[in-house]
Formats: sequence, C-alpha cells, structure tokens
Amino acid sequence: MPLIDSRTGAIRKHYTIPELQEAATLMRGYDLVCLAAAGSGHAGGTLSIMDITAALYLHVARLDPKEPEWEDRDRIIWSVGHKAPSLYIGLGMAGYFDVQDVVTLRKLGSLFQGHPHWLKLPGVEVSTGSLGQGLSIAVGMALALRLNQSGAKVYCMMGDGEQQEGQIWEAVMEAGHYGLNNLIGVVDKNNLQIDGWVKDVMNVDPLAEKYRSFGWEVIETDGHDMKKLVQTFDRANAIKGKPIVIIAETVKGKGVDFMENVAGWHGKTPNFEEMHKGLVQLGLEGKIPVDEMLGRAQTYQKHATIELNNKMPRFGRDYWWNTDELMKVEMQPTRKGFGNALNEQGGDERIVCLGLDISGSITISDFYEKHPERKSRWFSVGIAEQSAVCVAAGLARDGKIPVLGTYGTFASGRCLDQIRTTVCYGELNVLIAGAHGGVSVGPDGATHQALEDLFQVCGLPNMNVSVPCDIIETRKATEHLLFKLKGPKYIRFAREATPIVTTESTPFKFGEANVIRFRHPQPRFVDAFETVLASQYENEDEQVSIVACGPMVPEAMRAAYILKEEYEIETRIINMHTLKPLDAKAVIKAAKATSVVITAEEHQIGGLADRVCRIITESPELFQVPVITGSIGVKDRFGESGAPWELIKEFEVSAEHIAQKALELFDLKNKIVAMRY
Repeated sequence: MPLIDSRTGAIRKHYTIPELQEAATLMRGYDLVCLAAAGSGHAGGTLSIMDITAALYLHVARLDPKEPEWEDRDRIIWSVGHKAPSLYIGLGMAGYFDVQDVVTLRKLGSLFQGHPHWLKLPGVEVSTGSLGQGLSIAVGMALALRLNQSGAKVYCMMGDGEQQEGQIWEAVMEAGHYGLNNLIGVVDKNNLQIDGWVKDVMNVDPLAEKYRSFGWEVIETDGHDMKKLVQTFDRANAIKGKPIVIIAETVKGKGVDFMENVAGWHGKTPNFEEMHKGLVQLGLEGKIPVDEMLGRAQTYQKHATIELNNKMPRFGRDYWWNTDELMKVEMQPTRKGFGNALNEQGGDERIVCLGLDISGSITISDFYEKHPERKSRWFSVGIAEQSAVCVAAGLARDGKIPVLGTYGTFASGRCLDQIRTTVCYGELNVLIAGAHGGVSVGPDGATHQALEDLFQVCGLPNMNVSVPCDIIETRKATEHLLFKLKGPKYIRFAREATPIVTTESTPFKFGEANVIRFRHPQPRFVDAFETVLASQYENEDEQVSIVACGPMVPEAMRAAYILKEEYEIETRIINMHTLKPLDAKAVIKAAKATSVVITAEEHQIGGLADRVCRIITESPELFQVPVITGSIGVKDRFGESGAPWELIKEFEVSAEHIAQKALELFDLKNKIVAMRY
C-alpha cells in the first residue's frame, strides 16, 4: 500500500522496488551523517534494519504523513528503541518532516531523542527504550483495533538479542492465545548484540520453532532483498486467524564493510572520516548535502548552548571545571572503580559475575578480561535482567558471592519485585550494580537515565545502598560490599568521567559519612580540601551544610569553593556515600551547627533529601533547633538527550545551582535571626 491521503484516499507517493532499494541506500547515508553529527548512538543495528524500515514506511504500512494520528492508520511499534535513527529517517523519508532535521539527533532539546518519545515527535507511536516491552504494547494495540473493528495492522520491530527478554514470550503467548492476525512482528536478526554473537551470549534459536509453538505463523526472509521483503509483507498481510512474525536475516552494519558483522559497532558512531568512507562505499558521494546538514547541526547546538548558559547562575567569575589555572581536576568514570575492584579482587573463588549484555560499558567484564582462568565463574544471561536477579539469588543461597549489573533504571525498576521478594526478603548475599545513574548518562535520554532508583532500592528492608563519589571511592565501596557486608546490597555509579576528589588515603567507612572542608585554593582541586570521618570531625562554626552523594559530592565541593571565594561563607560538606544505613549522627551535628542543610543528588529530589529531612524532623536533638532545608536534584521530570555536562546544567544540579541555593537559604537564615532581635 503506498502512502495515501487519508481524507481523499488518493495516493501521495508510490515507490517501485528499485526506488525502494535506492531509498534504503539513501537512508543509510542519512543515518551515517546524523550519527556522526550526534557523536553517539547505534550504527550497527540502524544499518541492518534500514531495508525493512524503507519497505515498511514507504510501501507496506497504511500511513498518512500529513495526518499522523489518522484513526485507521497502521501502527508501527519500535520495541528496539535504540534503533531510533532508523525510525526517524523512515518518518522523514515518508514526509512527516524534513529528513535532514534528524541531524539534530540526541542534542539537547531535540525532537529526535536518543530513544523515541511519542509526545515529542509526530509519527512515533509509543515511547520505547527498555527492551522487551514493545511486543506487549503491540498486543494491546491489536486488541484495541479488534474491539474497534478496525482493519488496521500493528507492526512491531524487534531485535534478535531482544528475544532474550522474558516479557517477549509473555506477549508471544498472549498474541497466540487471542489469535491476533492484525499483529505482525518483525525480528531484525543480525545475530549480534553488545556482548558478541547472540548464539554465544544467550542463544535464542531455533527462533522460528519457538514462535510456531505459540501459534504464530512464521515467515523467514532475507532482510536486505527488497523484492523478497515486499513479497513477505504482502504474504503476512494476507494471513488470517493467527499472529505473524517475520524473521529477517540481516547483517549488522550493512553497507559499510568495516562495520559489517562487528559487535563493537552496536553502540558506536562513525567519526567524520569514517562517515565519508561509508558514504563512498554506499555510492552516495555528492548525493547527500553533508556540509549543509552538519552546518545545521552546529547552528542548532550553538543556539542550545547559548540558551543553556543564559539560564546558569552567575558569579564574579567562571568557576566551571578546569577553567582556571588553579584548582585543576582529573576526571575518570566512576564505573571504572567498580571494574577495578572486580579485576583486583575477583580471584576469590566465591565471586561469580553475571553478564547482562552491557558488560564492557559498566565494566563488570573486567572481572575476567585479564584473567581467563576466571571465565568459568562468568555467566552471560543476555538481556534478561529479572531472571538474572533470581539466578544470582540461587548462587548466593549456595554460598557464592554473585555480582550483577546493568543500567540503574533497569537494575532497580525492572527488577524491583525480584529484588524485593527473592533477594531482600530472603536476606541473600547479592551485589547489584546500578550503573549509569543520573542525567549525566547523556544522549541516550530518559529511558536510560536512572533518576528514581534510590527511591526503589532504599525502600526495601534489609537492603544496603552505597553511592560513591568518584572512581577511587567506587573501588573501595565495591570491595567493602564484596567481602565485609553480607546481605542484599546495591551500588550506584555514573557513566561519564567525573572529578576525582578522593585519594587512597581518604577515609572510607561504610555507614559513616565523611566531612569535607575547603581550605585554600591549590593547583590541584583535591588538595584544596580536607576530609575526615564524620565521627572525628570537630565543629568549625560553618554557616551552611551540604549533604551530597555520588557525583554531586564534587559539585558540592566546588560550591563550597564558590561560596568562600565570593561571599566568605564557610561550608560543611558531608559525603553521604552510604545512603542505607544513612549516617544520622552526621546530619544531626551539621543541622545543629549550621541551621542550614542542603541536599544534592543526581536523582529525583527525595532519594537523598527525604531521608536527610526525615532525620532532621524526627530527631529529638533538633526539636528546639530552627533548621532551614533545601534540595538540589531533578525536579519531578524525566530526562532528556544531551551531552552529559549540558544535562548537569539543564537539570540544575551543578555547583552553581547548589551555591545559589545555599546563598538563598543563608540570607533567609540571617533575615529570620534579624527579625528575632
């Protein structure tokens, strides 16, 4: 069915098979340019699925780009949300918008988020990004269309690695049970996922037989042969009485020889040289306005940066990281501290690590990469987070020390019931890593930015929670959780390189906070501060207290620097690296001493703030003490795509925002004191 005018039934555009082939090649070229401009994204899968995208959006599906919400349109669900650029380019080629606009992909405020969001972009049916959920949504839509007696179809785009998610098979069972012949699943079977070949990570084959056993009609085809693809979709649309799945054999990175069949290109983008090389291989040199598109991306970024900087609090000078000759800081990702600990301590035969398909990204694979003898204690379970938690529980029950990890939003939210009932209720010795916490995850956007995980895990009885501040403290916390604490435990760390503000000699005691004091500007930022255990700290008559965790500790330290340099305000910084159990004594002492307590967290306000404020309101020692509290964190909103440090500014969790809040509350305290006297 060609693209149509839903009001008149007239054909808007009809594509022949050669035209579809040409369009798919052009779409691959646009994909390379947009990914290069973004500097992040997924090249391999977007190239493998592009022929399917072209066939579906330009020929097969009943769509009207001028009426995106046309009631009788076919629905296309992208369960593989990380392949969003293919979706966007398909919509652009179909006429929903200028396809060249996709060059603003993953930039702050762009309609083209790292994972698709239907509230931002017409033509996107649902917001996706957490693998395994799309087919269930498609089942719901197919049921709704059946109830409405509509002849529209629902297409669900999936990956083969995604078939490892248990929810896929719940949806497969449901669709087969209800005989949803208006549902057509499409599996982009490129045979690779982040951790390697699907057959090696967690084999999903024989995939066709599995779908057939649930009552589905299965059609296998070549995902790069346009004529066969169109014929396959025609055949699928003619089948009655049962759901249909098209298993399309494809090549990851199709069309660019140095990307083809290379797992490393799953979540990687081409640089500009690689982009040009790919365009030449695709025969598109001079056929895409590359310079114009890149210029458009640069102009968009320039305006976004100006708007963002205009919203930042201003002080006498620029205190941003490494902008001055003094106070220089080294930055490394906190996640590497987790990997370092596993590398150094993984020789203990009790330790068993579980891979959940982003092993290199969260550094859990450091456990065995330099120690092949440990490979027997490494088990890949693929994209199956909920099962992994319970597998870990089983290992723990028989005396092992299991470690698993994934993005914090999946580690906590998707697995919450398994963690609650199996791990915490049974008090089992399982270490869960919630990686990539906070908005600083960056351009992947809202679906992958853990902003609620501390609510979830801190609310569980028997759970222990650590949020270390830098790579060194992350290593120390991991080692403590491995060997010195038996029971359920969760460690949260960031993805992006963040300031190193501790040293090997900096004290770390699980369950007890550190107090940090700014002394004098130094060539190295870390040397400008003194850190002691909270129990050993003696009051210095500070005027403001900042309680922070994770990457907000360096920001709190920088805020203290600003407050001292600009206003002569002395600040007590509390590094609350252990959120559960939380160091109540440190909070009470700070509240008594300063009467102003600000919390700082890269999380929805409340993960840390609620716990600190509860101590302040419930502690008898403070009943007669007037304490003013304030909170820095994400203000009840979802994340956005953007560069990590842009998002720290956009979501108002920078040192500048902390200092502004501290100054506001300090002035309020002085006014209250003046009114009393």
